[in-house]
Amino acid sequence: MQSFMLKAKIHHARVTQAELDYDGSLTIDSRIMDLVKIVPFEKVLVANLENGNRFETYAISGEPGSGTICLNGATARLGKVGDRIIIFTFALMSTDEAANHKPLIVRLDAKNRPEQMIAT
Repeated sequence: MQSFMLKAKIHHARVTQAELDYDGSLTIDSRIMDLVKIVPFEKVLVANLENGNRFETYAISGEPGSGTICLNGATARLGKVGDRIIIFTFALMSTDEAANHKPLIVRLDAKNRPEQMIAT
């Protein structure tokens, strides 16, 4: 048997940009991606804490250290600059892998700097 398990979570990221005229995706500061091991083009689930919107897209790398969190393409209509969002990734695991799995979770401050790694 296999289960989809939370792989990583970026908690309280703030949207810094929304670019409608783009092919689509979510740009994330590459240092934040590295911290929770999200790779470019990985599928992400996003929950907007301000309006309740939830959507799936894929991650692309932003400038390291920039704090960029940019809604691109159609996702730009699901939030606005300043909104707090949660970004999730998941991984398919065997029952044995899932039993010992610990997701990587980071909480960001108001400027999208890592504030706390949350132990699970």
